Amino acid sequence: MQPYDYVNKEWIVSSRARRVYRLAAILSLTLYPILTAQIVGEVPKNLGPVMEPLLFASIVGAAITAVGMEFFLFRFDDSHPLKQVFWFCAMLFVPLGPALYCFLVYSTAINNRLAPQQEVHHGP
Repeated sequence: MQPYDYVNKEWIVSSRARRVYRLAAILSLTLYPILTAQIVGEVPKNLGPVMEPLLFASIVGAAITAVGMEFFLFRFDDSHPLKQVFWFCAMLFVPLGPALYCFLVYSTAINNRLAPQQEVHHGP
């Protein structure tokens, strides 16, 4: 039994998984403004208690997105090998790379897989 056999396919390619990964990607992208605001010191004092849970949520979102998208890339992505190498390198830049892969490649591939098959009618 291979290690990737322990991960259920539905955890990666189902409609629920798609929603989870999109939400995680959005949360991961909030990491940039949060960290920038904290480094610059522009966080208002009344937002201080909210910033720590939001920072934690964005870090968890980045981790979920990175792991899920890497797993999809290695296991289910059937695009050209050079494109896969490009995205592998892009995903090294967490959180931007995995989030971009999620929105540009994963979502498109999952939408195509989950879309109902169109019946083609040939003539009357």
